[in-house]
Amino acid sequence: MLYLPSVFVTLVLPYLLFTIYKLRRSRRQLCSSERRLKSTVEGSGDTLWDWNIKTGKVLRINDKYMMERNTIIDVPPNKALIHPNDITQVELLLKQHFAEQTAFFEASYRIKDSFDRWHWVLDRGKIIEKDTNLNPLRMTGTVRDITQLKSTEARLNLFAKCVESLTDALAIYDKNFKLVDLNPSFLSQFGGNRDNYLNKPFTLPGYEQSYIDDIKNTVRLTDHWQQEVKLRNSERKLLPIEISIDEIKNEHNQICNYVIVYSDLTERKKAESQLHNLSNRDRTTGLPNRNLFFTDLKKLAKQDSHHALLVFDLDNFKKINDSLGHQLGDSLLAKLAMRLSKLTREKDVFYRLGGDEFALVMSGTNDIHTITRMAKQFLAAIATPFKMAGHELVITSSLGIVLFPEDGNTPELLLKNADTAMYHAKKKGNSYLFFNDTMNRQAVKRLQIENLMRFGLKEDHFEVYYQPKMNIRTGKFTGMEALVRFITPKKGIISPGVFIPIAEETGQIIEIGEVVLHKACRDVKAWLDAGLFNGRVAVNLSAKQFSLPDLTTRIDVILQNHALPSYFLELEITEGTVMDDPQDAISIMRSLSARGIHLAMDDFGTGYSSLAYLKQFPLNTLKVDKAFIDDMQTERGRNMVDSIVTIAHNLDLHVVAEGVEQAEQIVILKELNCETMQGYYYSKPLSRAEFTEFLKKQQNQTALSLVQHA
Repeated sequence: MLYLPSVFVTLVLPYLLFTIYKLRRSRRQLCSSERRLKSTVEGSGDTLWDWNIKTGKVLRINDKYMMERNTIIDVPPNKALIHPNDITQVELLLKQHFAEQTAFFEASYRIKDSFDRWHWVLDRGKIIEKDTNLNPLRMTGTVRDITQLKSTEARLNLFAKCVESLTDALAIYDKNFKLVDLNPSFLSQFGGNRDNYLNKPFTLPGYEQSYIDDIKNTVRLTDHWQQEVKLRNSERKLLPIEISIDEIKNEHNQICNYVIVYSDLTERKKAESQLHNLSNRDRTTGLPNRNLFFTDLKKLAKQDSHHALLVFDLDNFKKINDSLGHQLGDSLLAKLAMRLSKLTREKDVFYRLGGDEFALVMSGTNDIHTITRMAKQFLAAIATPFKMAGHELVITSSLGIVLFPEDGNTPELLLKNADTAMYHAKKKGNSYLFFNDTMNRQAVKRLQIENLMRFGLKEDHFEVYYQPKMNIRTGKFTGMEALVRFITPKKGIISPGVFIPIAEETGQIIEIGEVVLHKACRDVKAWLDAGLFNGRVAVNLSAKQFSLPDLTTRIDVILQNHALPSYFLELEITEGTVMDDPQDAISIMRSLSARGIHLAMDDFGTGYSSLAYLKQFPLNTLKVDKAFIDDMQTERGRNMVDSIVTIAHNLDLHVVAEGVEQAEQIVILKELNCETMQGYYYSKPLSRAEFTEFLKKQQNQTALSLVQHA
């Protein structure tokens, strides 16, 4: 048995027990204090940090940025997460604090969270422990997220800059209409200095006080007032000023300020006056414009006499604007107007209807000889080269001619029929045509096709046929092109050469293109699931589809609807489509290519591709147009195809020859190392059912070939 002295039991033991009690109570209080501190930090949203500078170890509480917790000595310890543009400033502020140049370290910077998102934070801290040489050993502080504060600050700065940069004068008044602030444009407009205006009541020099009081009452009743007044500027010149007054309310819906904007209407009034004076004149050419054209034609229609109307526009004028600029294009139009105006008779009137479209009204005559002589003179004058800005520009045109009253008795009908005649003249090129019933019948037929397409889209009369693509050397099937067919119940099959140009003009090609893409993806998915096919289907993309702002989204949706991987789709884009705006085309094509969709350039060589752009296009395939294949019997034609194939191979592109119809063509294509062909020599386009049988036949032939070689 342990024996304890009585003195120890009497004096020391109670003291030890009391000390143990106090120690335990202190620990409980410390734990409670730590819990409260942690709760407080968590509630504040701040991160509390304790940095052992010597070891590099950092203890953090409530760390939502997932800062590094290693022991690598790095200054600052979370350097890898700080925005590169902010690191230098943070390091400088930290060094200044280490050198005792600042009482606290305080820095705002951007830091990356665990989701790789940038946050603005305010990092504050202080050295709390040093060694005997006064070198920092320990530093503590907090990190606070100030992203919202920075966003608010940026918005306020933006609004302030907007107000300061306003060209209109702006003044802010308090609820009693005493001036509290104004922008620089106010001083520029009315002169004086800022101090002369502050705390002064709202007034309009030259106007009675009763008028001012009426304005204030109106604003208080309606929240807004706007009216034109006359005020003198800093040069004492009386100007038309539009004043707009709006009230501003605080969060308690109480009026706290009024904002007044003073807009100088001088230039607007001048422009309105000029617009009124020039409403009947074209600004670029000085010719009478479309408004005056209809006015004059209505007057002529009331006269009991004969007249002739010649309408024309310029061929490919858009290319001049796009390549040389609109300023040179406008200058060309002005020179053309001057040249043609010299050819007209004294009583004839020459108009610019808009863009590059012009009209000549020959009044008092229906003499064919006189009219045709004028038409020939116009065409010859237009075709005479223009020397401008170091360029020799050659343009052509086509004329449509109508007679009054034979071809119409209203301005609208005459212009419509003249446009019809011009449309047909363009097919001949640089020529003139008189309107007649045949042209009208063709226009009616065009309208019928347009209506048939509209009905066909609604009733699902557009079908997809497939033309196989074959490997020239092995004769094996490699893929196919989807081709649209318009099959109507009453008129049967309408040729693509008839309806596609009309669909391009009307914009119906967009909906037709989507139908083809839907059905092609549907069919390919079915053939894939049946194990009949594992290649790509090529679908033509029209120029209007290619220019759609949401093109990639539309294609994504169609692929997703049919659960077809993008690998199995190839889009064919014509050369002319991508060269309209090459830079924009490159961006769109890269977006499509990034999705795994293959891209082919169709009809290569028929447009005006630049090799500098061609190498930038993310293409996979180059298709040689049928016109070149047909011409391979000549040495020049063969050399042309050889050049195209060589260019394609140098750019690491696959080559497909279109429209192959003869065995001799295949022999030449083999010699030129062309990989793939499609055309009637091997197969015409096949319907869905026919192509299914074709795929089964191909599968059986492949299986038989494997057995024979086993």
